[in-house]
Amino acid sequence: MSQIFKTWRHVFKLDPDRELSDEELEAVCLSGSDAILVGGSSGVTYDNTVELMSRIRRYELPCAQEVSTLDSVVPGFDLYLIPMVLNTDRSEWITGHHRTGLESYGELIPWDMLAAEGYIVLNPDSAVARLTGADSGLDAGAAAACARMADKLMRLPIVYVEYSGTYGDLDLVREVRRVTDEAVVFYGGGVRDYETAGAAAESADVVVVGNVVYDDLAAALDTVRGVREARQAR
Repeated sequence: MSQIFKTWRHVFKLDPDRELSDEELEAVCLSGSDAILVGGSSGVTYDNTVELMSRIRRYELPCAQEVSTLDSVVPGFDLYLIPMVLNTDRSEWITGHHRTGLESYGELIPWDMLAAEGYIVLNPDSAVARLTGADSGLDAGAAAACARMADKLMRLPIVYVEYSGTYGDLDLVREVRRVTDEAVVFYGGGVRDYETAGAAAESADVVVVGNVVYDDLAAALDTVRGVREARQAR
């Protein structure tokens, strides 16, 4: 079960702390996207995560939780993604919080439903960069070194290149993908329409679309077609 992400190409990321009507959620879930990822950098609670998951569960597509805090973990998702920030010197965001969770819940964890993500956080103005103290000024060579560390040394199944709301350097993303042999490369940041989705799909294995869902739903839905057609052309 934890390998289902290997078949994904397009994912919508929904934030439990943001509003989405039933009609809007239905459009997202029936869009043809491969999965819904639930998570956010702030304001995520057990209650708002349960509420969003229960609404998504009316539909048949896979639904994963990206775990940001221990007290927001909700049973019932198909997959749990565990972020590890690779470009920070704050150990709590690499292994610290993870160890705390294992001390409390290690005997209860369904390991076949977990996958670790090696995050490379590259927007210094983002909430996640400020929260984790990420060194976001990496060039392509430094980002590739992080990806190799995740892929070769740590054997993480996912490398996530995160630009958090800004459209990133796709040459850097392509370099990250070039040096990874086993890990699946996710890209997130600034994908807002058909064209940006298609370009991102040419650079990464999986394109994650988030903020535009709340700003321009029609454009968000068109990113599914952008990813699909870019993949068909590869």
